[in-house]
Amino acid sequence: MQRAAARVLRRARMPPARSLSAPPRAPPRALLYERHGEPPAVVQLKDLEVAELGDSDVHVKMLAAPINPADINMIQGTYPILSPLPAVGGSEGVGEVLEVGRCVTALKPGDWVIPASAGLGTWRTRGVFPEETLLKVPSDIPVLCAATFSVNPCTAYRMLADFEALAPGDSVIQNAANSGVGQAVIQIAKASGIKTINVVRDRPDLSKLVERLMALGADHVVTEEMLRKPEMKDVFKSIPKPRLALNCVGGKSTTEMLRHLQPKGTMVTYGGMAKQPVMVPVSAFIFQDVRLRGFWVTQWRKDHAQDREMVASMMDALCQLMRRGQLTAPACTEVPLQDYKAALEAAMKPFTSSKQILLL
Repeated sequence: MQRAAARVLRRARMPPARSLSAPPRAPPRALLYERHGEPPAVVQLKDLEVAELGDSDVHVKMLAAPINPADINMIQGTYPILSPLPAVGGSEGVGEVLEVGRCVTALKPGDWVIPASAGLGTWRTRGVFPEETLLKVPSDIPVLCAATFSVNPCTAYRMLADFEALAPGDSVIQNAANSGVGQAVIQIAKASGIKTINVVRDRPDLSKLVERLMALGADHVVTEEMLRKPEMKDVFKSIPKPRLALNCVGGKSTTEMLRHLQPKGTMVTYGGMAKQPVMVPVSAFIFQDVRLRGFWVTQWRKDHAQDREMVASMMDALCQLMRRGQLTAPACTEVPLQDYKAALEAAMKPFTSSKQILLL
């Protein structure tokens, strides 16, 4: 994928392919960074020439692209996958196909596409990408759902499906419940009859956040402090203790969630917002026989790159939920591309509950 991203950027500097009949388009613009560092200081909005369309390439007009924590980490140079510099930011988004190369058969003009994996560089108005780096999505789902499709909903879906054989009536506990993944977990679980216990950090607007998560289908919303109190026993009077815990924070939050996990339950860690290690008491291993696992959707996509049926099944299931209104986009703030600095700054603030979406 890194080689593909590098090839996209190299070809983006080549002279544009011109058609005698087609009117010339304005050059696309993109958010580029030439060195690693803190955004938005190292990010610039620049013009790029239209790439030459190869036989197996697809010319895409980007419609919208979110700013995810992984995108910030890639710019900072701290993410496990780093694009060759200079790089276009963004690993997620949705675009509309404008043209296809003569060997492209799976896509046609007018189709909607999303990245097949991380590092494609979606913060641009237009781009030419190899066909294998794109996945087709239906254009009858909301554009914000499509723009935020490939990371958070897929992460939530796989964690709910792959680690415990959950059935209607079972429960799941998760921290960072107001994150994009957390919101998707609530909705996918609700549609499957699975109960959710959702942990959030205390904040000034806590009541509004609780109301919003409950409206999404959350069964219980508690603060990290509440996890440590005897009152938590009241939660389990109406629902069973969870067999699955989803950890995006680390530190004390991990330890407290483990206290409420069923024996032989599983905790899956997919993030580390607290930048602290996962702390597990020895007793949890010996007497509770808990299992600790990790999940990274980028690695899952690599491992299943050739399993088209499994990928298609997941995407179809998520699209069906979106069409029925059972899975919506996370709370979003739509920002014009030229206001990218404000969007990047907002994305990096603590207690962020709204995902910044660049309109392209």
